[in-house]
Amino acid sequence: MLDPKSGERILDIGCGEGTLTRMIADRGATVLGIDNSPEMIAAALAAGIDAMLMDAAAMAFANEFDAAFSNATLHWVLEKERAALAIFRALKPGGRFAGEMGGEGNLVRLREALDNELIRRGYVPPLEASNWYASPDEFALAYGAAGFEQIDARLIERPTLIDHGIAAWVTTFRKGWLDRAQVPEGERAAIGAAVADHIGSNIADYVRLRFIMRKPV
Repeated sequence: MLDPKSGERILDIGCGEGTLTRMIADRGATVLGIDNSPEMIAAALAAGIDAMLMDAAAMAFANEFDAAFSNATLHWVLEKERAALAIFRALKPGGRFAGEMGGEGNLVRLREALDNELIRRGYVPPLEASNWYASPDEFALAYGAAGFEQIDARLIERPTLIDHGIAAWVTTFRKGWLDRAQVPEGERAAIGAAVADHIGSNIADYVRLRFIMRKPV
């Protein structure tokens, strides 16, 4: 969907270690990756990726990029309106933004199993969400308000095998959730194992929101 062209300057939002950034660059584009994780940026720089430590909502680029790309990042950015405006500003007129994030219904079964296990053990799950799993309409509303046009956003169900297992997923990818529920470190492995036992497989119920849009000329 991004379809990078030789000579284009492209922004990779949430580049992580730079795996996809490198793939875009291999198409002939000049790519800058940003991420708010110092560890990820250090890994990207070590791999020879042009990358900067930066929060998506705090970007100050202006009319610099022909296109922008993001994978598995925007559902972590709760300041979605600020991020949408920052991405819009970063693009040149006519620039495109393509990517994918967690969408409405993402990980419902896993998240419910974790919350139920927390309650069973006497903990109170956090009330405020830690992710923005948007519907296509919610997503289009936020990015349309920033000024984007021709927004195509759609949900894709993608059951995914978790290679490291559900228990490790709980303790790693829901660490912040466990922190907010004030679960001691010593109990987390048992909670992860209980959730894995309830799910009964290493298949996670991922739902992705895939999108493409343009900044008006």
